[in-house]
Amino acid sequence: MKLNERSVAHYATCDTPPDKTGFLFKKGERNTAYHRRWFILKGNMLFYFEERDSREPIGVIVLEGCTVELCESAEEFAFAVKFDCAKARVYKMAAENQAAMESWVKALSRASFDYMKLVVKELERQLEEIQEASGIGAQQGKPKSSRGKQSAHIRSGASSSSSSSSSSLSS
Repeated sequence: MKLNERSVAHYATCDTPPDKTGFLFKKGERNTAYHRRWFILKGNMLFYFEERDSREPIGVIVLEGCTVELCESAEEFAFAVKFDCAKARVYKMAAENQAAMESWVKALSRASFDYMKLVVKELERQLEEIQEASGIGAQQGKPKSSRGKQSAHIRSGASSSSSSSSSSLSS
């Protein structure tokens, strides 16, 4: 996939619902003061804007492979986004209150493909246990229960009545 500044900026502001939004204080790399920024989390990308109504992000952090930790700082409710690489930048941020900090730390910790793979693996394991306990595991090749047929029948009945009324309108 080819990414450029314009396509990344479009993704940041497109209609795709964000996973989380809100104001955070971000410590600058050169000017080490904390600046209040508007953040949008979409998948494993954390976009930040100068203001809430800014049209384009001033930066993006790809969160893949990061860890999120609480950190010591002059700013209250601070946390850091760190990466495994030795020369990688550490992003220091702070929330406006304890609840917001906990919410952001949780959301950022879950915003990676690796985390999603772990969740899928765990859900598959739980499904397998349930299937084995109920004896469904051996019946995987067979059609689903009559419950699925019943709901399909109900749907087709509803659609046939609506199609008959629409056909009488079109006549």
